[in-house]
Amino acid sequence: MAGHKTSISLEPLFWDWLRRVAEAEGLPLNALVARIDAERIASPTPPGLAGAIRLWLAACALERDRL
Repeated sequence: MAGHKTSISLEPLFWDWLRRVAEAEGLPLNALVARIDAERIASPTPPGLAGAIRLWLAACALERDRL
C-alpha cells in the first residue's frame, strides 16, 4: 500500500474476518489494511502484506481471547 496500488491475495475467511474487524473499528477496509501495512513496514524483517494481514488477524484474535 504506502501510497501505491497493490493486489492482496487472501483466502475468503481472512477477507471476511478483515471486513468484520474494519467494521467493528469503524474504518474503511483500505484504512485498516494501510494501518497493518505501516506496522509491517516498521518491522525489522517485514513479511509480505498478505502474511502480515493473517498474522495481524491472528494476534487480534489472541488478544480478544485474553480479555
